[in-house]
Amino acid sequence: MPLASRQGVDRRITRSRQALRTALIDLMEEKGYDSISVNDLCVYADLNRGTFYNHFHDKEDLLTTFENEVIDDLDDIKDQLKDLSVLEFVRTRLKQEPYPLLVELFDRLRNQGDFLHAVMGPGGDARFSVRLRDYVCRDFIYSLLHKRYQEHPTPFVEYYISFYANAYLGVITHWIDTDMKESSEEMALIAMRLFFIKPGESITL
Repeated sequence: MPLASRQGVDRRITRSRQALRTALIDLMEEKGYDSISVNDLCVYADLNRGTFYNHFHDKEDLLTTFENEVIDDLDDIKDQLKDLSVLEFVRTRLKQEPYPLLVELFDRLRNQGDFLHAVMGPGGDARFSVRLRDYVCRDFIYSLLHKRYQEHPTPFVEYYISFYANAYLGVITHWIDTDMKESSEEMALIAMRLFFIKPGESITL
């Protein structure tokens, strides 16, 4: 196939996928994922069913594909979390500066904000919130543990990780639910402050 023809095909594929992504988001927000049919998606995206099935097996495949894209976009963040320096994290907190890796995490989430709002909302896919928690939040908390707890986790350590991982998922969810008004830098500072805050302390950044 000539290059110009391939480029034309690629552009059509990109447009079709984008149209279906928009349709999925808007319909999840409007009536919930469980009530959406493939025909609904095609009508909303102004595509025929043949085009849909050229790209996806069914609506579950469509949803999973876009969920995987969000997770894949966080791959390098997850890898960097494994090498997070606790001392550097503490020093950054003491200087009241946002930790760069957390800023990058919130930037990535913001770029997927429309999809995240729909998929993590009441009409979305409850499984995805759990997946995001386990993929990012647990690793973040684990990376801040002392090495002896990482190497020899006790039942209490597991509860500690679970407690904070769910708490940070709650932070992310609230940010998304409230239209991501805070900047990524502000959210990084909030995430850091929440980790270090003690009962009775002033609730400020």
